[in-house]
Amino acid sequence: MERAGLSVPLTPERVRRICDYHFGVGSDGILEVVSANGAEAEVVIWNPDGSTAELSGNGSRIAARWLARRSGEEAVRIRVGPREVAARLRGREVELDVGEVAVGEPETLDLAGEDVELTPVSVGNPHAVIRREPDRDEVRRIGPLVENHERFPERTNVQLVRVDGPHELTVGVWERGAGETLSSGTSSVAAAAAAVARGWCESPVIVHLAGGDLAVELAGGHAMLTGPAEEICTVELSEEFEL
Repeated sequence: MERAGLSVPLTPERVRRICDYHFGVGSDGILEVVSANGAEAEVVIWNPDGSTAELSGNGSRIAARWLARRSGEEAVRIRVGPREVAARLRGREVELDVGEVAVGEPETLDLAGEDVELTPVSVGNPHAVIRREPDRDEVRRIGPLVENHERFPERTNVQLVRVDGPHELTVGVWERGAGETLSSGTSSVAAAAAAVARGWCESPVIVHLAGGDLAVELAGGHAMLTGPAEEICTVELSEEFEL
């Protein structure tokens, strides 16, 4: 959504209504374009619970695809808060320069009496990578416990990771502010970065998610994320709904 084209400003309550799958449009979040000038744009990333995110890998790729089509440029830049990322269109795929990724030392959390080892990762937003079978029920069980653990005062994104080979991971994602999600760009980067740092995999890493595959390349703590981004529809909110 372009802020200039909105008849009313986005608020946490309006975002929750729009993202609601039963009474709204239904979405894992909203990208609000604050400004766009040529091949550069500033974007606010709203989570479906009305909170905002420091960064979104998939959101930035979607915004980059939109901006590239609007500007006619293949290379664009997206600014999210203080972070600016560069992206390039490659056919239907978008290659995003995510920037620096920091992988911390393994930690053990007490989750209702269960000890769980995780690897904390920062991709501009927080992540907790856990090596265990990414079963959907397990994602739903352990995800909210880790997200809201006192270890993470600002909450965190959670990834359950299975190592499928030297360059492959299967990942289940519990996203902060969104819950279980089919795909997450920064979660893919975090999972791949933790896997490389801990010797589970080598770069490049193909990350298999419920919503499709993403490719992550890592070099010297720097990450590149590549995956498809496709426009599927245009939605116009009615004045009645916007009240």
